[in-house]
Amino acid sequence: MKASIDLGTNTCLLLIAEVEAGRVKNVKGDYAEIVRLGEKVDQTGQLQPAAMDRALSCLLSYKKRLAKVCILPGEVVCVATSQARNGRNSAEFFLKVLKETGFRFKTITALEEARFTFYGSLLTDMDSSRYLVVDLGGGSTEFVAVDGGRSLELGSVRFTERYLTSDPVTEAQFQRCIKEIDKKLEVLKPWRNTLPDDLEMIAVAGTATTLASWHLAQEEFNANEIEMEELAKGDFVTMVDILKSQTVSERLELLGIEEGRADVILAGAMIFWRIMEKLGFSSCRISPRGLRYGVFATI
Repeated sequence: MKASIDLGTNTCLLLIAEVEAGRVKNVKGDYAEIVRLGEKVDQTGQLQPAAMDRALSCLLSYKKRLAKVCILPGEVVCVATSQARNGRNSAEFFLKVLKETGFRFKTITALEEARFTFYGSLLTDMDSSRYLVVDLGGGSTEFVAVDGGRSLELGSVRFTERYLTSDPVTEAQFQRCIKEIDKKLEVLKPWRNTLPDDLEMIAVAGTATTLASWHLAQEEFNANEIEMEELAKGDFVTMVDILKSQTVSERLELLGIEEGRADVILAGAMIFWRIMEKLGFSSCRISPRGLRYGVFATI
């Protein structure tokens, strides 16, 4: 039995599974907690004290959970992503994490994140040459196909904090956010033109699964039901249209949207919509897997 921890801008994920030749064969436990470690990193360049406290508390709880299945902290594959790459004090934070929990984190590059996410997102019988995996996180978005990938500083937390600052958002904020998303995506068009026209898109990570859970009207999150659910571009347009007129409190009343995502889910839905529009995808499939699955290929 092995375990991995993926500490991102918004969430901290723990996977416990049976692993064979670097591939997950049987999931024993899959846990997620919203810690918002990347809170205000885009504005200040540093991890905030309250955010670090939330993440550390989560990691201590994961340590206790792992002890119950006899997995030691030093045996866990632990990776950190966008917020750790951008926070000037992240090294100091992860030294504290190591001292207090025993978890040794590696801050992976954007391209490493993309590669691990790509292979972690696919089911074992899927032909990797047929898919583009889009991992939309809080601070960055990774785009990866079998021959390589790209990373943009385009995330749900980052763009909410930059552009969607009122509750509910104003039309001016909304339009500016779309403009800035499109500007970021413009640099991907030459790369997209080198890929097959019939490539299928797979969306991963918490924003994608939250939107799918809402689309399916799930009273409780069910990863098995979400696995490879297909959403059309029009579904994202509809969701954006609903979310843009709502307050954060009103979004929390929607089935599938939880606290900690309600404030940033509009930006996430907007980014997916514009990705599909700009890169030429009429639909995408949803995978609840991702980075925490793919990192086992490193051990």
